[in-house]
Amino acid sequence: MPRVQLSPAFVKSAICPDGLKKIDFYDCEQRGFLLEVRRSGGKTFYQRYTDDRGRERQFKIGPADVLTLSVARRRGRTVQAEALVGDDPQSRRIELRSIPTLAELVRDRYLPHVKSYKRSWRTDETMLRIHILPVVGSQYVDQIRAEPIAAMVEKMREKKYATGTTNRAVIVLRHIFNLARKWRVPGVTENPTTGINLAPDVNRERFLSLEEAQRLIVSIEQDENNVAANAIMLLLLTGARRNEITYAKWEHLDLGKRTLLVPLSKSGKPRSIALNGAAVELLRAIQTNSHNCYVFPSPTTGRPSPSLYFPWQRIRVRAGLPDLRLHDLRHSFASFLVNRGVSLYVVQGLLGHGNTRYTQRYAHLTADTLRDAAEAAGSAIADARVFMSNNIEAGPTPMVGTI
Repeated sequence: MPRVQLSPAFVKSAICPDGLKKIDFYDCEQRGFLLEVRRSGGKTFYQRYTDDRGRERQFKIGPADVLTLSVARRRGRTVQAEALVGDDPQSRRIELRSIPTLAELVRDRYLPHVKSYKRSWRTDETMLRIHILPVVGSQYVDQIRAEPIAAMVEKMREKKYATGTTNRAVIVLRHIFNLARKWRVPGVTENPTTGINLAPDVNRERFLSLEEAQRLIVSIEQDENNVAANAIMLLLLTGARRNEITYAKWEHLDLGKRTLLVPLSKSGKPRSIALNGAAVELLRAIQTNSHNCYVFPSPTTGRPSPSLYFPWQRIRVRAGLPDLRLHDLRHSFASFLVNRGVSLYVVQGLLGHGNTRYTQRYAHLTADTLRDAAEAAGSAIADARVFMSNNIEAGPTPMVGTI
């Protein structure tokens, strides 16, 4: 443990003696300050200090070929001062090294966590991979601020992403940081999404008229992708969710009882879809030529298509309905039922809604139907009043056979 007067000349000329891997030269001028010289020729400045528990620690300042002696000494004195007031510089360095980037947090903690309980975790993964991680994924979680997140959301809005999608980006990030605080992830002391307001939900209600439904059916029957066209037709006939139809298997069908079993629905429970005569006829026609366990397999992969976007885009544009979403077929199925006097309770069962509040969106259709019925009754009563008035003005009808 040689003690020397460290100088720029000594630092430059110091070598490691033969037979040693390294040697430490302690500075006579500054207590605890030292130069490590290795057999390889590398040289590094260190500062020794005592932490608040009385343990002797050593802090690495930096390489001697990068830092000058005066700069290294000054940094060493700062380390000693921090240790004296109870801030252990080495612990702080270890803490900083343990802070993950957002991409690391998502990969190592968040996705494994949500996969264990969340059926829609792939939606989160897609949102993170496409929108969030390219913007802030490389940043350490303690460095992420609200500004780049708000800018990301604004850019998504400029690209005409739906309100639900832009809100989802904020919600996913908010959930990640809330979990990180719960898990006590180093560096996470606050949630950077705090203060970022979600845009008001656009409660888009789009129902097909009978004339629009006729145009859509003609367009479906004209499409070159028979598998996708049949799947879309079944969506219209049943009001089912897309994945309930695209992932349907023949083993889940009971055409005798006119039911399609969904082993795991959106609610997390099995549900049975009632099939009308048109749906059964469509499925029987498909079944005769099927050699796949799935009802609607992709012609390319034999697996369910993850999306019906391209055939649906052709079909809706050809029908003159470019604003119609695939999910609007479900809304339209419900509206057809309600407008024919089917109760909301029955509609709830057919749609597989676990909560009545989801079916209440169709309550105004019930009101319209009731108003139409009331109007019809009013018209009938008005016609009766006219009839009675005309008969009174004409006087009593003479009785045949009176004397």
